[in-house]
Amino acid sequence: MDQPTPSSSAAPQGTATVPSRRLWRAGTLAYTTPGLVVLFAWLLWGDFAWNMKERTIVPVGQIVLKQFGATDFIVGLLVGSLPAAIGLIVGPIISVRSDRHRGRWGRRIPYMLIPAPIVALSMAGLAFTAPVAEWLHGVLGAGSPGVVGCRLIVFSFFWSSFEIFQTIAQAVFGGLINDVVPPEVIGRFYGLFRAVGLIAGIVFNFWLIDYAETHYREIFLGVGLLFGIGFSVMCLRVKEGEYPPPPPREPGDGSFAVRFVAPMKAYLRECYTNPFYLWVFLAMMLGAVMALPVNTFSVFYAKSVGLDMGRYGELLVITYCFSLALSYPLGWMADRFHPLRIGLTALGLYAVTMIWGGFVATEAKAFSIVFVAHGVLTGTYFTATASLGQRLFPRTKFAQFASAAGILGAMGLMVVPPALGWFLDSIGQVYRYTFLIGGALAAVAVAAFAVVLFKFKQLGGDGAYRPPGDAI
Repeated sequence: MDQPTPSSSAAPQGTATVPSRRLWRAGTLAYTTPGLVVLFAWLLWGDFAWNMKERTIVPVGQIVLKQFGATDFIVGLLVGSLPAAIGLIVGPIISVRSDRHRGRWGRRIPYMLIPAPIVALSMAGLAFTAPVAEWLHGVLGAGSPGVVGCRLIVFSFFWSSFEIFQTIAQAVFGGLINDVVPPEVIGRFYGLFRAVGLIAGIVFNFWLIDYAETHYREIFLGVGLLFGIGFSVMCLRVKEGEYPPPPPREPGDGSFAVRFVAPMKAYLRECYTNPFYLWVFLAMMLGAVMALPVNTFSVFYAKSVGLDMGRYGELLVITYCFSLALSYPLGWMADRFHPLRIGLTALGLYAVTMIWGGFVATEAKAFSIVFVAHGVLTGTYFTATASLGQRLFPRTKFAQFASAAGILGAMGLMVVPPALGWFLDSIGQVYRYTFLIGGALAAVAVAAFAVVLFKFKQLGGDGAYRPPGDAI
């Protein structure tokens, strides 16, 4: 990878001037075009390892939980609420510490490199839930909650460990991209990012998901090993630039008030007192949760209309192929027209499609059509808005503002899955309501995005926007 390059240099007097190659800049980093390609390659490799983990853990975890006797409420709690609660607590702490950290490894890499092997070991623990639960049942004897209870306890322990350490890495991954990728190509980079994620989804759903019920142990072990090695290699190969000194800490004697209360007040004041950012956070939260009703329970919906896991995986592969073809053009459109406009359009189409699907998708064929549309439209939204934070938040405190958005998002993620799981349990698992609820959430998100777009134009719009409170 090209090393940071000075912004300008003077040619010695009397020598011919050599045309300079174009330099792509991100802070103090400067890349030639080949250097930019190398940077993209390492980041995308790390993203592939990350997405193989992401594409695997939820559907396989759902299937294993059902095999262990979990209800829809417990599935929603572990798969939806627990990760959100962990993010709510861990995300802001790690993001602020990362923004302030200065070290020879950079301010992001240490918070990604250390958790990676622990995440891999946690996936290994999930793989061996059954034998560990049998051992725990034998140790507890008469005080045991039974084999089923022990399996759920062991699974929950390793799942919690997995979520804690992946949340630490996730809290700063976007910050690393913000720091090392030149702003002029951030939308196209996220388009490629999305493409790599879709390729990971195709790999999992075409070759692996049909074995999730019978070979979950091998899947957890293999994907955990891929992530542990692949993501760590990316961390070792990507180099961060130089950062300005962090803001000085409040003077004092190191008391609790100085070390914790004052920074917390500053965090809340900077992130949650500007109405523009509040609207941005709300819009991003609604955009994140609108897909949850379908994503959390789609495996069970598919089975309820007679689809086996092989056919379900094929539908996801079809979805990913469409989204893969759209990923780079959507990234270019985000750079050209702004993520707000493309995201708003995708949300509107999703709302209409899912409300219609909630009334018609009562058998396999109709479900398949609406499910593929769900995947393509949510993919369009997430690809187009992947760089939204980079376009709207202050660069100097990006991870801090991203975590503030994540707090509101976590609240939505904590509420929606278990609430919907309880609702589905109470009505006898009529899963077509997941389409209707997802469409309704998207309709509300459209209104929030419209407000953000209006305020964005008031703040200067495409040509003159500057993040409120940015020091640069």
